[in-house]
Amino acid sequence: MTHSRTPVAPASAFGGDPHVGRAAGPSVIIIGGGIIGLAVAYKLRLSHPTSEVTVLEKEPRVGQHQSGHNSGVLHAGLYYAPGSFKARLAVSGIRQMTAFCEAHRVPHEICGKLVVAADASEIPRLRELLRRGEANGLSGLRWLSAPEMREVEPHVGGVAAVHAPEEGIADYPKVCETLASEIVRLGGRVVTGARVRALQHRPHGWHADTTIGDVSGEVLVNCAGLQSDRVARMAGERPGIAIIPFRGEYYTLRPERRYLVRNLIYPVPDPSFPFLGVHFTRHISGAIEAGPNAVLAFAREGYRKSTVRPYDLAHALAFPGLWRFVARHPRMTVDEIRRSFSRRRFADALARLVPDITPGDLAPGGAGVRAQAVHPTGELANDFVFLSGPHALHVLNAPSPGATASLAIGDEIVRSLASQLGAPADTARLTS
Repeated sequence: MTHSRTPVAPASAFGGDPHVGRAAGPSVIIIGGGIIGLAVAYKLRLSHPTSEVTVLEKEPRVGQHQSGHNSGVLHAGLYYAPGSFKARLAVSGIRQMTAFCEAHRVPHEICGKLVVAADASEIPRLRELLRRGEANGLSGLRWLSAPEMREVEPHVGGVAAVHAPEEGIADYPKVCETLASEIVRLGGRVVTGARVRALQHRPHGWHADTTIGDVSGEVLVNCAGLQSDRVARMAGERPGIAIIPFRGEYYTLRPERRYLVRNLIYPVPDPSFPFLGVHFTRHISGAIEAGPNAVLAFAREGYRKSTVRPYDLAHALAFPGLWRFVARHPRMTVDEIRRSFSRRRFADALARLVPDITPGDLAPGGAGVRAQAVHPTGELANDFVFLSGPHALHVLNAPSPGATASLAIGDEIVRSLASQLGAPADTARLTS
């Protein structure tokens, strides 16, 4: 799925000296012009209209990495542990994101999702998913027998399913473009081609040395995604976790076989594995995407197998948490690598959900890179991770459902920074 994009507010849009504030309120620097950084800036301009908000994005356009290379799904909160950031913010986030798309005519559709138990051994885990969804406040959840679920998806396999009617799909690159335009309309700044090279914490706030000049602000928000741990260290923090890039590779169903999947077909997650597994997603364009797998990327922004950045690879290989992760999940690691090089193995995994799928039905698709925070113990960070610092907040882990939850994450961060933004500070701060 491709989109034509134009840069939003390039470096020249500073309109004069970037050191000079233009508003009476606090000044905020946001590093990262992905969907979460943009959502934070948008919420800041709405809630603190006198504030000066500047988004610094190193790429020539916004939303170029995780925000523009994800599956495009609106997640309602079915998979996440009740009480977690993911659960709470996904439930609020999908409603906010749907309303935003409706208000700004961003292509989206609430089409529903089927989560399928491939065999009887998965029934207990499927029931637990239903319980979680109900505890998280999802509406309209239904347990479906095999005949009932085939009324929703005629070609699906398996023995039972949960139908989540609130889930859907959205054009997230268009969401990013629209957010950036709204930020500029509201008086904020979105500056592309502005890579941050160094940060200094000074008595009155932060100073950023960037490729387009120096930028100062009282408050720093790090939404750098794949580079978030490095930005945190640049700010003097010791985050205690490292970003390990996992590339997710996709196939697409050939046009003549798209009839096999109507909307979204997902597996029941296996708690012994750290990733969800391959699934089917219909895009706004009508294409059916199948995947992803999960393999170590040899570059943090490496969307091809052949892309290698020695510094990124050395950082990953030197981190003991990666090797402990592999030691915890040796079979999964080998299976994912084999699937990366074998269309037949990929098709076999997909056939657990749709038995009629064959290797010949699959055409090469795109890829995304997941910024996955990993602890030194080898455990993946399973929830969103936020780290508060002096006049700063760092978003260190916000993979799926980060895009869905982005507007709710923006609210949470604005509340957390309330005391520094001049608003009543009676809300709880985010903690890692």
